[in-house]
Amino acid sequence: MPFVELDTNLAAERLPPDLPQKLCAASAAILGKPAERVNVTVRSGLPMVVSGSAEPCAQLLVSSIGVLGSAEQNKAHSARFFDFLTAELGLGTERIVIRFYPLEPWQIGKNRTVMTFL
Repeated sequence: MPFVELDTNLAAERLPPDLPQKLCAASAAILGKPAERVNVTVRSGLPMVVSGSAEPCAQLLVSSIGVLGSAEQNKAHSARFFDFLTAELGLGTERIVIRFYPLEPWQIGKNRTVMTFL
């Protein structure tokens, strides 16, 4: 059950209108998870600084169970997420930062329990 959160200082009108759906589909493909399990949040127009600059930028937070556990996995995921974000947002790679957080099944609540028991 991946959680993908995109924060950017770009104004909402500068983003593709279907960006959440596109990010959901891309995340599913990149992480090898069904789109029905991917949760996406897009927040725009935020006051942000990346690498000491408030120029247009974005931060992506990716959390998931089982697919973010090694440097090799995250390196491959990173390249694909960067390809998607640079194309969709029109930003250079130096203006985007990605954070990966592996999750355990007991850390995700669903249907009045946690994923461990589902």
